[in-house]
Amino acid sequence: MKEKVFFKTFGCRTNLFDSQVMMGALRDYELTQNEDEADIIVLNSCTVTNGADTTVRSYLSQIEKEGRVRVYLTGCGAHTKGEALFESKRVFGVFGQSEKTKINTLLSQKERFFTPGDLSFVDDAIVGEFVGKSRAFIKIQEGCNFRCNYCIIPFVRGDARSMDEENILEQVRILAQNGFGEFILTGTNVGSYGAGEGRSIAALMGRMSLIRGVRRIRVGSLEPIQINAAFEEILGEPWLERHLHVAIQHTSPHMLRLMNRRNRFESDVALFERLRERGFALGTDFIVGHPGESEAIWSEALAHFERLGLTHLHAFTYSPREGTPSAFMKSTVGGDVSRARMAQLQAIVDANNHAFRIKQGVLEVLFESEKEGLYEGYDQFFNKISVRSSEDIRGEWIHIENYEVSKEQNYGEL
Repeated sequence: MKEKVFFKTFGCRTNLFDSQVMMGALRDYELTQNEDEADIIVLNSCTVTNGADTTVRSYLSQIEKEGRVRVYLTGCGAHTKGEALFESKRVFGVFGQSEKTKINTLLSQKERFFTPGDLSFVDDAIVGEFVGKSRAFIKIQEGCNFRCNYCIIPFVRGDARSMDEENILEQVRILAQNGFGEFILTGTNVGSYGAGEGRSIAALMGRMSLIRGVRRIRVGSLEPIQINAAFEEILGEPWLERHLHVAIQHTSPHMLRLMNRRNRFESDVALFERLRERGFALGTDFIVGHPGESEAIWSEALAHFERLGLTHLHAFTYSPREGTPSAFMKSTVGGDVSRARMAQLQAIVDANNHAFRIKQGVLEVLFESEKEGLYEGYDQFFNKISVRSSEDIRGEWIHIENYEVSKEQNYGEL
């Protein structure tokens, strides 16, 4: 009887893609989505914050209490915490992202191993199915050439490099033939795709849109400087999701310089205004509590933040990552203060999102899951809607005209 393997994936969409690659590479094992029946657990980890590390360790501790499965660690945490976890014998094996297509062989090894791999590999794996998903994640690049002072990711993902364009398009064709209609482009710094190679993310998306079956294309987090003239030319295309996530990290000019960011607030606010005028819902990343964020600076940042008109937010409190320049900075901000500031940002965005949803008309929704009798999906603005239906509508695209706009989300009935 084949051993059963369960994948526990933490972190970003890039990790989700990598997990799918590993699932597709299993030959001598049975894949299970039920953790309780697994003989092996592959822990695909995130290390972007201290909180991410803590979550991984907590999950590992839960598994250890049962003591019935072999655990393997991969993902970004393999490069930061992998050696310590391996030496303390908390995991049977550790392997880096570059080794993921070798997973069948790795799981078959009888001896414990630590194989971090390298940070210059270029993915050539083609994923033809996404287990348990209605949307497909397409990794188009890996690594980052930016060196923001707070960020550990370039040290665990390497410098920016792009996937082969024909491989990407072939993957989209296969997935479209298998019934997927929504595609989410992902990577470490997805907007840097093709930089210095005569390629661009806008051109890639244009080629993807011509593939039969492609209905909606989403793009992961972009840097403001990556929404250039070429990208703005595709803003009116019907296949582009009407939501953009533009990572600015802060709205104080002083903090942006301290963070070694490339964006500047005045150009950011001008960009966001242009995008709002085109009808886009807008999201961003924001770091609260980075060293140097005084009360005066925060007051300025909050006033600036209100000018952006954001409808979505991924905010998190700063946590020092060992070896990064920010970790050596003084003027730290207390945890309670950081959490209070984050709540201020979230309250602004929640109000904006509610007002935005009230103004919308017909929603085009891909339904993905069912929970307590309600089917859930996301519309073209990346807003959740829950609908009661007598039929199973998971995986279906439906236009919703009549719905209730509550404070938290939209509700409808078929």
